[in-house]
Amino acid sequence: MSTGGEGLVLVVDDDPGTRKVARANLSLEGFEVLVASSGAEALARLAESDPLAMVSDLKMPDLDGIALMERVHALRPSLPVVLVTAHATVETAVEAMRKGALHYLTKPLRFDELALVLRHAVAHERARRDVLRLRGELERAAGFEEIVGTAPAMREVFAMVEQVAPADATVLLRGETGTGKELVARAIHRRSPRRDRPFVAVNCTAIPKDLMESEFFGHEKGAFTGAVARRVGRFEQADGSTLFLDEVGDLDLAIQAKLLRVLQKQEITRVGARDPIKVDVRIVAATNRDLEALVHEGRFRDDLFYRLNVIPLRLPPLRERPQDLPALLEHFLRSFAQRYGRTAPVPPPDLLAAARAYPWPGNVRELRNLCERAVLMGWAAVAPILGAGVAPRPDAGVPVDTSLPLLEARQRLVERFEREYLTRLLKERRGRIGEVARAAGIAERNLYEKMKAYGLSRDDYR
Repeated sequence: MSTGGEGLVLVVDDDPGTRKVARANLSLEGFEVLVASSGAEALARLAESDPLAMVSDLKMPDLDGIALMERVHALRPSLPVVLVTAHATVETAVEAMRKGALHYLTKPLRFDELALVLRHAVAHERARRDVLRLRGELERAAGFEEIVGTAPAMREVFAMVEQVAPADATVLLRGETGTGKELVARAIHRRSPRRDRPFVAVNCTAIPKDLMESEFFGHEKGAFTGAVARRVGRFEQADGSTLFLDEVGDLDLAIQAKLLRVLQKQEITRVGARDPIKVDVRIVAATNRDLEALVHEGRFRDDLFYRLNVIPLRLPPLRERPQDLPALLEHFLRSFAQRYGRTAPVPPPDLLAAARAYPWPGNVRELRNLCERAVLMGWAAVAPILGAGVAPRPDAGVPVDTSLPLLEARQRLVERFEREYLTRLLKERRGRIGEVARAAGIAERNLYEKMKAYGLSRDDYR
């Protein structure tokens, strides 16, 4: 019995005897065979399956073979089609080939001949699909695999990345927390001549002030208490590659001066060393802060700002591109469903409407977190959060769901209020838990519990 090793093919013929004989003979030749009795049924089969080739009778009552082939190629332009007829003429053969048929055979069919034609067609189609798959993998490796969006603002971002990536110019990525600055930095690296070297990222807010110099430039053994061995800093790690400086606006002024010198001279000196080391590093920096205001306040060096701001690139917040929400939801839901071995839950229409009205303070990162929660816990765990972002009309009163019992409706209102309240505090205090807890008048432990319940992360607001 055949295992369908030669591949799946679709046979279309209005004669039941021909369909039966074709299925039997092609199955013996190793093909898996789908049959259809008409053009309409063939199109329905194509909508639910993925054959590697199609064989169609030329004369059929609803759609003839050529008309069916044209409809099929409108859906799947490269699908190989073999046309068969009992009334062969040179004119019909020429027309069939001109309209896109791979081959033209006459009845009565010799199934060994048809099988040979189909083997070549299937092999060619498999090769074509393999090329497309590999090309897709290469394009994903080139850096846009996680950046989803077709909004005009995102198309501008993609175009800018393509334009600046091949050069070595310094890029300054600006945008709110969670807009995907590191993803764009990686995209720039992967589309640059430095792509074969490891991408190096450092979060400037995560490094203690007294360790910044060592973190960036490295140190020699014994340079300070605790320096028990030589350390290679991030600039040396990124030699010949790209160094991503995230949240560069939080750098201390002292390290800003040393960073400026490195950018000017392309050399670093390890802490405790005398001799400088040449490095070849491309800088991509990112910030969610107003650097011009920091310069005006004397908290950021103007010369460093101008050195970093060679190619400015702004990433739009999610609320400015609501048309991308469906694609982002599909992307994240599918990704987490695959990770956890679940079925991706389809967002209900009312949730999509709430998502479009929600302000997304945590931007794409917040959406990603909520999608993970939806895959694990269902939409019921997400809906109250998105409802908190839907601003009521001035005359609308308190938004309540009268389909719920009083206690449950009240609890949902409380949850909406608490999440909105904590979201605003986290944003105002830039994720500093101690300050948020004091402002809210609750213990830090209770604050962490509420943040966990509402899917909030301090990292989204730093």
